[in-house]
Amino acid sequence: MLELLYRRAAAVVVPSLYEGFGLPVLEAMARGKVVVAAKSSSLPEVGGEGALYFHQSAAPDQLASVLEAALGDQTLRTKMARAARARAARFTWDKTAAAIAAVIRELLSS
Repeated sequence: MLELLYRRAAAVVVPSLYEGFGLPVLEAMARGKVVVAAKSSSLPEVGGEGALYFHQSAAPDQLASVLEAALGDQTLRTKMARAARARAARFTWDKTAAAIAAVIRELLSS
């Protein structure tokens, strides 16, 4: 069901004030979706240049403006889809496991 929703979505909005990591952002970006996320918590760190952002204090006006720009501009959507996929490709389970293993090895050797 979730895959169907992603497939049909023109954009994914993530308005979270608090997010431990931002997996919904990463999932949407991996599928090449335009992500419009709150500029808070870990979301900008995860989304990087692959997402569009709005400030929570300006919502809903700024959210509407960013979403309207994303949906109304095919060139922007294409650019963001490409950037989203590239950003998401940097986050893989293999890379994450290798990074954690390296930290554990370093801690054990000291």
